[in-house]
Amino acid sequence: MDATGNRARGWIVRGIGVALAAYVVVVLALMWWWDYEPPHFDVAKAAQERAAAKKQAVVTGSVTTSALLTIAQTLLDKRGGYLSNDRFPPGVLMDNVPNWEFGALTATRDLARTLRNDWSRSQTQSVEDKDLQEAEPLFSSPNDRWLLPSSESQYRKAIAHVDGYLTRLADDDASNAQFYARADNLADYLQTVSARLGSLSQRLSAAAGQVRIDTDLAGDRNAQQSKPAESPRLVQTPWTKIDDNFYEARGYTWALREQLEAARIDFAPVLHDKNALISLDQVIRELEESQKPLGSPIVLNGRPFGFFANHSLVMANYISRANAAILDLRELLRRG
Repeated sequence: MDATGNRARGWIVRGIGVALAAYVVVVLALMWWWDYEPPHFDVAKAAQERAAAKKQAVVTGSVTTSALLTIAQTLLDKRGGYLSNDRFPPGVLMDNVPNWEFGALTATRDLARTLRNDWSRSQTQSVEDKDLQEAEPLFSSPNDRWLLPSSESQYRKAIAHVDGYLTRLADDDASNAQFYARADNLADYLQTVSARLGSLSQRLSAAAGQVRIDTDLAGDRNAQQSKPAESPRLVQTPWTKIDDNFYEARGYTWALREQLEAARIDFAPVLHDKNALISLDQVIRELEESQKPLGSPIVLNGRPFGFFANHSLVMANYISRANAAILDLRELLRRG
């Protein structure tokens, strides 16, 4: 009787061990499968496919709005789905993809805000578009909320509203929805983009440690700030945040590239008139370079001139060059 009981307990222990081992294997396999960055998509083709599905024409603004929709849908429907608010393995054990998602979401929020406040309105006194008025705050919902309403549900509602705007944009009612492709509108949006890229570049550069001189009040002798800043000071990213910043930058630059390629089409007459197409192409080229596959299983953080690579500094280089080209582009757009 005792031998029979011992054998039974042995089988139970072995069964539990096998089940745990199988669970670990499944979790690791899913982590490998879900650790994925979506590829580049053709913004013009995506807009044409949406227009064909609605039996409408592609009009000014269709490509940019379609790009916003495709980016947001990719966030939710890519391999593994949306991971930023996962509370169970394997999603809760992953951080690269959630940081990539946050970067892409930041670009999505910026474009949704620009659409609502600028590109869909002719003047500051114009009435806001009813769908974009709802979509922009929905995209601003917390990115890691899993309780109802979850992040995914809020973002899907936002997508539905943007899609409603896109549908009305291409109908025959001129008072229904509009997209104004003007030089000042594009320049204002690029100012937001430039600030984002500048911040990302600084955070990435701090991965290897950087001594910075305080220039916050430079250029204005009467300028003040709330608290004095130490200068010079050493700025260095904690090692636990190095890959977080890197993948956030990857996500943002992936989404920004799509948005600027769409803007290149919708704002083509303005860009041609300002002789600024080549400047925008340079920005897009730098963003394209930033999306090259990472040839390492981890984000390396070697010394700037050391034996091992420093992937954060490489990414910061591409982002800084893109930002410099954006500054030149904004200057061209501001000229009469």
